[in-house]
Amino acid sequence: MTSAPITVHQPSSTGGRRVTAHTHGHDEVLGTAFSDHDLAVFLEAAGIPDAGTVLDDPRFIEWRGGHAHEWNAD
Repeated sequence: MTSAPITVHQPSSTGGRRVTAHTHGHDEVLGTAFSDHDLAVFLEAAGIPDAGTVLDDPRFIEWRGGHAHEWNAD
């Protein structure tokens, strides 16, 4: 694998960040997260064990277009 399977995209102007999973050669939108808790729920649904502990693990999560754990556009 060349990149993390989960991407947290840049914060939107209305708040929140789109979360996608890359599996089987394509990206699937998991939803829009507005907090670390939302993200952990999406990860659990995607089958990632101990989802709350991997938010800063680059093997699982790639944060794009903003700092990790920031949920609103400035």
